[in-house]
Amino acid sequence: MSTTPLFNRVALIGLGLLGSSLAHALKRQGLVKHIAGSARSQATRDKAMEIGFLDSVYETAAEAVADADLVVLCSPVGTYGDIARAMRPGLKKGVIVTDVGSVKAAVIRDVLPELPGHAHLVPSHPVAGTENSGPESGFAELFDGRYCILTPTPGTNEKAVQAVTDMWARVGSIVELMDATHHDRVLAITSHLPHLIAYTIVGTASDLEEHLMKESAQNGDMVRTSEVIKFSAGGFRDFTRIAASDPIMWRDIFLNNREAVLELLGRFTEDLTALQRAIRWGEGDILEDWFTRTRAIRRGVVEMGQAGSFSAVEPKTGSGADRKS
Repeated sequence: MSTTPLFNRVALIGLGLLGSSLAHALKRQGLVKHIAGSARSQATRDKAMEIGFLDSVYETAAEAVADADLVVLCSPVGTYGDIARAMRPGLKKGVIVTDVGSVKAAVIRDVLPELPGHAHLVPSHPVAGTENSGPESGFAELFDGRYCILTPTPGTNEKAVQAVTDMWARVGSIVELMDATHHDRVLAITSHLPHLIAYTIVGTASDLEEHLMKESAQNGDMVRTSEVIKFSAGGFRDFTRIAASDPIMWRDIFLNNREAVLELLGRFTEDLTALQRAIRWGEGDILEDWFTRTRAIRRGVVEMGQAGSFSAVEPKTGSGADRKS
């Protein structure tokens, strides 16, 4: 890849996993001369400067965006509207504004009306991440081989779209363009619903564990250590990993993509009821057919190289292709 800088100055608003990883990747590829950052917490700002992925850090978004060619919103989606309003006076002519949010129609709804006419909004969603958060969780390889979906509105400045496309491609992503509403429906089933299911299963298991321990105590039995944790099999461990994701980020995702999530949750409930009926009535052929069909989907994910994801608790070296999803 070329290491010619794309931007003189980039401002990152939010310095968690995605913001810090993007900073690392931009520096790795030499794509920007100066990276400014902003975070509400002094501890976060201090840690970012200590790690060294920023060249300057500020308390407010308005300060961070001064003279920036590109602004990247890396905070929870629910904060975008307020941030856009706050940074508006500091945005220079021709600035490009993008983001890393997992929902896109809400970004266009909340951010676009707040930007001055001389700014260009190019929403983006890098489909990458781990369950970890904070500035210390970021690493440059996070986006390698992962998809990044851009959802510009009709009439968006083509040079701005190309600049954002080039940036994500040069930090390792596979870039695709998509309508924002279509994006939100696709991600509702591939990402949002699985997270909702994970949170539900882990919560149900916790409630059951509490009930069993109380029951044991009432019966005079020895209260045992958590059997949910002690006997966790691979499937449940995967659910607990997903359920460890940032609760504020996921709260905002569900609230800002509620229509698509509720539609697909209804479909999922119908399918779950059908499987429940098959188990109840011993209809093994239905179960086997369902499991065979869904196994083929998993194989397709593996063949496309999208089966694994990075975990910041593991060494940040190598391609990451074999890291556990």
